[in-house]
Amino acid sequence: MRTAEPVGDDDGRRGATTAWAEVSPEAARRLLVAAVEAFAERGYHATTTRDIAGRAGMSPAALYIHYKTKEELLHRISRIGHDRALDVLRKAESGGGTSAERLADVVRSFVRWHAEQHTTARVVQYELDALGPEHRPEILELRRQSDAVVRRILEDGVRDGEFDVPDVGGTTLAVLSLCVDVARWFDEAGRRSPDEVGDLYADLVLRMVGARA
Repeated sequence: MRTAEPVGDDDGRRGATTAWAEVSPEAARRLLVAAVEAFAERGYHATTTRDIAGRAGMSPAALYIHYKTKEELLHRISRIGHDRALDVLRKAESGGGTSAERLADVVRSFVRWHAEQHTTARVVQYELDALGPEHRPEILELRRQSDAVVRRILEDGVRDGEFDVPDVGGTTLAVLSLCVDVARWFDEAGRRSPDEVGDLYADLVLRMVGARA
């Protein structure tokens, strides 16, 4: 079994200075980190701008200096999160090997990212419907690109006789749904580490597609 490269940064406030390095200035970064925590804990609609500003140790008025609306803040989080998730998939896919090896690497890496970044990933993956019509198509396109990574590998495996997959589209959805759901339940205090969950899910997915040695 090949070992995937480490992915992502620390979740939440751990390492927040570097985890969201693409967000500047520092006040905007603090607000974004606070929003991630609040959205993950309470949900987007139940979170107020006052909640976010309070977590960041700032006044409510300070938020509007950096973000015009709460939805704009969600879009920034969602865009960065989806870009990172897609990068994880593409790097794992590019590792080479058989279709089974590439699929295992993709699942292992994607699951580990959703475990290590579970707070961010809950917001990124489960608050899509809160985005407005201006931003939602952009994020949906990134999700389609993520789907395409898994679909390509499945199609290659079917073509080469490695996989027994009658419905590639449905199986693509099932594989990605398994990976994404890790963000919903993962707990650092649990008995499995992100690496162990990644290995488990990679094995489960290979069984799902009837991978042949």
